[in-house]
Amino acid sequence: MIGFLRGKIALKAPPLLVLDVNGVGYEIEAPMTVFYNLPEIGAEITLQTHLVIREDAHNLFGFSTETDKVMFKTLIKISGVGAKLALVILSGQSAEQFQVCVQNNDTAALVKLPGVGKKTAERLVMELRDKLPKIENTAEISNVENFGNARAEAISALCSLGYKPLDASRMVSAIQPEGKSCEVIIRLALQSAAK
Repeated sequence: MIGFLRGKIALKAPPLLVLDVNGVGYEIEAPMTVFYNLPEIGAEITLQTHLVIREDAHNLFGFSTETDKVMFKTLIKISGVGAKLALVILSGQSAEQFQVCVQNNDTAALVKLPGVGKKTAERLVMELRDKLPKIENTAEISNVENFGNARAEAISALCSLGYKPLDASRMVSAIQPEGKSCEVIIRLALQSAAK
């Protein structure tokens, strides 16, 4: 229905952002991975979108890449995985990382995501194992993605401690988390907040 939107960022309040498209403000829910790379308010961006229509609501979801959009659409087709849980999964891992977890039957990595229990992780692996394309060099992808994963885990942990997602993201960004482990990022962010 609405394949993509190009417009100016009017509001950033994770997981919601408002995109001004020729004077019309579209409310779009997006995973945290989108917010990590967003420019300032007023900047023009393009988001891949997917519209979910229910009896009580029409929800528009936005993604940085077509790969993330396809992964979202694949996830919401699984029994017990709604749009909110799909957003959580894509906030905690890139689509490529998720594929690696499924391909390697790594339910332990999936249960680390908020809202994903052991049964849900097992269902995801079982139902998606043959539906997702195979990734050849999983070790290389895991190493490249470790920074993003540590950052996402740290933000998730800060949110579970009561910080708002936007505040948690700012705290993590302020300590320059590149190359640091999740535990170090959390400790430094909390120390910085305590000052």
